[in-house]
Amino acid sequence: MTQYTYPAEPPYGQQVQPVQPAAGQPAQLAAQFAQRFQLLAGNIERIIRGKRETVELALICLFAEGHVLVEDVPGTGKTTLARSLAASVDAEWRRVQFTPDLLPSDITGVSIFNQAHQKFEFHHGPVFANIVLADEINRASPKTQAALLEVMEERRVTVDAEPHPVPRPFLVVATQNPVDMDGTYPLPEAQLDRFLMKISVGYPHHAAEVEVLKGMPTGPQVERLPVVARASDVSGMIDFAARIHVADPVYDYIVALCGATRTSPRLRLGASPRASLALLRAARVKAAAAGRHYVVPEDVKALAVPVLAHRLILTPEAELREITAAAVLGEIIAGTPVPQAA
Repeated sequence: MTQYTYPAEPPYGQQVQPVQPAAGQPAQLAAQFAQRFQLLAGNIERIIRGKRETVELALICLFAEGHVLVEDVPGTGKTTLARSLAASVDAEWRRVQFTPDLLPSDITGVSIFNQAHQKFEFHHGPVFANIVLADEINRASPKTQAALLEVMEERRVTVDAEPHPVPRPFLVVATQNPVDMDGTYPLPEAQLDRFLMKISVGYPHHAAEVEVLKGMPTGPQVERLPVVARASDVSGMIDFAARIHVADPVYDYIVALCGATRTSPRLRLGASPRASLALLRAARVKAAAAGRHYVVPEDVKALAVPVLAHRLILTPEAELREITAAAVLGEIIAGTPVPQAA
């Protein structure tokens, strides 16, 4: 069994600025990260009752500089989750309602000729915000969906051969309904791979739904949520999470999990190297959110399904047997040796 040791001081690089305050031991900074993370999660949970795990997954996407796809039936709070997250951070956010007639320029922006200056000027679209809600993304045409490909991966928009960077932090929260699929355009695999996670909110449990009913209409509302973090705070937390120590056996464990999906007889398409990187980034944030300055295999196992499942394509035989990608991943996780701490 592979063993690894917990470091006292992770090998930090010099190119990334530490989270404020600059001075402090890694364990102290990790504790500060965890405190701010839980403060944000608790603030959002004032609106999204009884869904702590879902809220934390969305926050992990924010601090891992990824994007999240929320798929669930209507009325479960997909849009409210995105709005609550945006309201908790003092940052710019925009909402785009995806419809069949939406054009790519409606998202990215367009160059307009200025007669006074006799030149074209670029007018920014709604994607130039810190948090972008792409509501019902599967109702727009593939051409419009593809307008998000570059900005989600490279955090910039190229118009007329001129790159325009988006602000930092940058998070796309896309929603879609698994029902009423007439007239929709399923996201292609290339775009699904751009999302760090695919999650669902789900129905609240009984007690949480009772609290929601009791709180209406005078209870907590998104517009009344207090701001508990600045955009600069989020950027500092992103930088710190990127420096969380990962031992070599944990690297091997991540690669082993993703590699097993490529050889599974039930999968036609396994996880790509981008998926391995995504799982690594998410595991680092989860470790920091737990107050640790190092990643443990349990962080990887906890995030494997939301990070990897939507990137996998089942074989026709597996689909006929109604086997899910999450079930296949569960078998892979159970059959992959976990490195043990020394």
